[in-house]
Amino acid sequence: MDSLLSARIKPLPTHSRQIHSTIRPTLLLQFSRRLGKSQMEMGRCRTSFNSIAASVQPIEGSALSQFNNTLPSKEVLELWKSANAVCFDVDSTVCVDEGIDELADFCGAGEAVAEWTARAMGGSVPFEVALAARLSLFNPSLSQVEEFLAKRPPRLSPGIDELVKKLKANNIDVYLISGGFRQMINPVASILGIPHENIFANQLLFGSKGEFIGFDENEPTSRSGGKATAVQQLRKARGYKTLVMTGDGATDLEARKPGGADLFICYAGVQLRENVAAKADWLVFNFVDLINSLE
Repeated sequence: MDSLLSARIKPLPTHSRQIHSTIRPTLLLQFSRRLGKSQMEMGRCRTSFNSIAASVQPIEGSALSQFNNTLPSKEVLELWKSANAVCFDVDSTVCVDEGIDELADFCGAGEAVAEWTARAMGGSVPFEVALAARLSLFNPSLSQVEEFLAKRPPRLSPGIDELVKKLKANNIDVYLISGGFRQMINPVASILGIPHENIFANQLLFGSKGEFIGFDENEPTSRSGGKATAVQQLRKARGYKTLVMTGDGATDLEARKPGGADLFICYAGVQLRENVAAKADWLVFNFVDLINSLE
């Protein structure tokens, strides 16, 4: 855990710098991307709220018939209720978007980057390979990231704010463990009231003129198996008896291993990745199911 914590707080070289966003979220009505960016801009100009909930597409009943884990077993339910800590993936879990895809789209390379994201989340290519490849397609500058954060605030998945409040009320520690970037996740944590020291994520690096120079490869989440490493070190350092990982992708599933997460809950309310969902201890499409089970 010492190595993990030091990687998280290690100062950047003098020629590099990071940004932190304190963007105040504004209400964003969920529109399909097909409706066009102009309509999305209109939605961003509405009244401010503490969270931005977006709707997700319903799953066809036929798609569910192949899964036998949509109802938790007694053992799974007991583990969930007894959790000391719950770790959430961010992209397509806490938020309805894949952050790097949205940033790439903002910078004009959305489609090409989204293809790489699908491969990474499906587990068909090593995460570090996909991460480097995606960033190389658009090389975001500091000014572009700042503008993106100002114009496209986080869009939370329905019910996540209530679930986090419920967990915290039950004295359960909440963490965000993501292959995304701190610059984009800090605002999400602020909305949900999650301490920034409870974030494990990647870091974009910029030169003295704001040019993109890469990402911090010392972060465990920058490579395949990184979430598992973060969870294992977190558990060892904090002594959690029961720890749960919740997410949608193969990197989240990897966190369920000896010394890591006791339970993997696959959230498929945004993206249903069948190979991941089939191996989950519990498959949910709505956070309300998790909230109700804590009553």
